[in-house]
Amino acid sequence: MKFTQYYLDCLSHASYLIGDETTGRAVVVDPQRDIKQYVDDAAENGFTIELVIETHFHADFLSGHLELAAATGAEIGYSSVAETEFPSRPLADGERLSLGELELEFRHTPGHTPESMSIVVYEKAGDEVPYGVLTGDTLFIGDVGRPDLLASIGFTQDELADKLYESLHTKLLTLPDATRVYPAHGAGSACGKNLSTDTVSTMGEQRRTNYALLAGDKKTFVDLVTEGQPPAPEYFVYDAVLNRKNRDLLDEHSMPDALDLAAFDAAVAGGAMIVDGRDPEEFAQGHLIGSVNVGLNGRYAEFAGSVVPSDTDIVLVVNPGAEIEARNRLGRIGFDRVVGYLEQPHQVMTSNPERVQRASRLTAAELRSRREEIDGLQIVDIRNPGEVEAGTIEGSALIPVGQLPGRVAELDPAAPTVVFCAGGYRSSVGASVLRQAGFADVSDLLGGYTAWEETAPVGA
Repeated sequence: MKFTQYYLDCLSHASYLIGDETTGRAVVVDPQRDIKQYVDDAAENGFTIELVIETHFHADFLSGHLELAAATGAEIGYSSVAETEFPSRPLADGERLSLGELELEFRHTPGHTPESMSIVVYEKAGDEVPYGVLTGDTLFIGDVGRPDLLASIGFTQDELADKLYESLHTKLLTLPDATRVYPAHGAGSACGKNLSTDTVSTMGEQRRTNYALLAGDKKTFVDLVTEGQPPAPEYFVYDAVLNRKNRDLLDEHSMPDALDLAAFDAAVAGGAMIVDGRDPEEFAQGHLIGSVNVGLNGRYAEFAGSVVPSDTDIVLVVNPGAEIEARNRLGRIGFDRVVGYLEQPHQVMTSNPERVQRASRLTAAELRSRREEIDGLQIVDIRNPGEVEAGTIEGSALIPVGQLPGRVAELDPAAPTVVFCAGGYRSSVGASVLRQAGFADVSDLLGGYTAWEETAPVGA
């Protein structure tokens, strides 16, 4: 058996290629939308990808099942309770698929979503102890899938949490301790609240250490897994619905259109948003007025999807050479409305200084001074509720970054404003959103709340 895990840090997403070396037959599970790595690895190992399996309709990314099916001729497999707008193979609860010596068993594990399923992998049919289980978003390392993401489309979190408890206890906890656990996500994903940085574990380890599996009864479990979940990014429902649909394919190799300044301005005048993918430090030194800063070196797609509406055109400002990467990373969440990128952005800004503004970034010491000197200073904490529980700056407005565009009216655009997060990446996103919304005096905190705490006066 050839078993490969692919881990995409910027979305905390794990996908898998599993092949039988005796027959050359292979499957891919939960692929990302840019599929070159799976196709290349299959070719290198002499595999034919004959089935693309989705553990559920993902909300946090647009999956690559259609791209892989088009590239390889593979079927697409979902739980038999899933309904898709494209041809797909229904996989029944308890069904087994032999790839040769290798065998897969499909277990329906609803809870995170109604159609969620897990895949038990046996190196050889008849093995008493499976090699591992691919748990999708049902069971994570240190956590379980949140049951509240579909509340807006007809399912209550308590109903799904009840199903999740039953799935875990009747379908997954029945597996032997030595069974490896391979989830679809890791730390940083908004699909749970306590995900580990580890990308593989065992059923025994999870049985002993996972807080949700240690719940003494169903009511305790439901209470534990429904409280304190981070706000879901705005694009999650969009992706959950789009993953069911037939849609255009991503061409991960094509260059987006180059725009001169006139074409760029025309796109913006037509409603396109400017997404500047440079690092916050470079963005602060000078950027085109009206830009939203989401740095490519961070969780670019996630935060772009949190502050840019899914039905809005996008024009890119990136350092030369990063155009395809920026477009593809937006494509991973289904944000395909990239009109193009600004040609020679540095030259444009140098030649048009009246179009450029700098971004104010304050040290913790400077913020302390301004709190004493400025009446009515407005401080906005854009971290998630779980982060805020450990402490915040006194008097801060608490608005997670993904909710900021929809809650701008809660803030005073005329007040001097400082935005902060944990370390300084999200605060540049949030501050740029407020500037774009017409706030005249906005700064963000260098080093975030971490720096604030580290520089606190003794005894404070």
